[in-house]
Amino acid sequence: MLSTVKFARRSFTFIGSRYASTSIQADRLKVKVDHRNSPPSETEQPNLRFGHTFSDHMLKIAWKDGQGWGAPQIVPYGNLSLSPAAPALHYAVECFEGVKAYRGDDGRVRVFRPLENMRRMSNSCKVSMLPDFDQEEVLKCIKELLRVDRNWVPSAPDCSLYIRPTVIGTEPHLGVNASGEALLYVITCPVGPYFKDGGFKPVRLLADPKYVRAWPGGLGASKLGSNYGPTIAPQKEAEALGCTQILWLFGPDEQITEVGTMNMFMFWINKNNERELITPPLNGLILPGVTRRSLLELAEQWGECKVREGEFTMNDILEAKAENRLMEMFGAGTACVVSPIGSILYRGEVIEIPTMDTGAHMARKCFKELTDIQFGRVPHPWAMDIDE
Repeated sequence: MLSTVKFARRSFTFIGSRYASTSIQADRLKVKVDHRNSPPSETEQPNLRFGHTFSDHMLKIAWKDGQGWGAPQIVPYGNLSLSPAAPALHYAVECFEGVKAYRGDDGRVRVFRPLENMRRMSNSCKVSMLPDFDQEEVLKCIKELLRVDRNWVPSAPDCSLYIRPTVIGTEPHLGVNASGEALLYVITCPVGPYFKDGGFKPVRLLADPKYVRAWPGGLGASKLGSNYGPTIAPQKEAEALGCTQILWLFGPDEQITEVGTMNMFMFWINKNNERELITPPLNGLILPGVTRRSLLELAEQWGECKVREGEFTMNDILEAKAENRLMEMFGAGTACVVSPIGSILYRGEVIEIPTMDTGAHMARKCFKELTDIQFGRVPHPWAMDIDE
């Protein structure tokens, strides 16, 4: 059996049944409920640190070559038992996703475009030689997990429940090879608002061409842990220089790729004197973000400016800044939705970005329109109600 996944200019073709959509069945789900902890109160929720507090339960689904996927299980949150030879620990044979659930003013819990995350994780599994899975069936299991732990979905303004689906290779075997055993699991954690003061706080970026996040022929378009661990040291250097994130550049012309773990957007007047919202294209260097895609689709509907996926460079930014054509720059991702950029430290010089000077009209509109959908203030098919 053949299965092919394409990432812009690169495609992978695999032979074997493990890469076909396999037999996870939500109707085999087993649930063991143990509400041993109390969820954070509404007054505590705004102060929650990202990824430090976890809800009571987790979803686990084991896979073994020749046997396929076992019965899904919802069990009390706890440590995993792994062989010290598991390939996830030695060769980074793993992938993950980031999704959020939101409690609306009406009390209902909605998840934002989760099927898009399942599709992306399926692609990440294929390039990691991990077993594929039935996306709809896994999503049904995640919905049940959220129903079991619905009291952990925050009710305080701008807070949410972060959902972390993960697939790891678990076969007890040393060797750079496809893992004959795997585990798909999902944990969740309540998180506070990204902007603690309730408003936009512009960030400063470090743009240093010696740091490269992804390259042609690599796996920058997949959500693999091996793409994130190597960014920690550059991130610490950026912080030491008074910056919040890295602006990742690529190539001799210093193409803009991503900002930290977010996709990058620029709102400017292009050389054709058009107001344009531009983001780097999905050319294999860029993670195909769900927030990125959503903002592109919304901006197209607004019709306020030209919307384009295209390459642009540090020189384009500097030139637009010098000619007063640069209006806004911002990052976009699951964690923050939209993060305005205030300045860039580049080759020892601070480049001021006029995002906030112009009122951040585009960034604020993107943030409001998307969060209105996420919190159910505006009915939209992108918001999946867990009880429907």
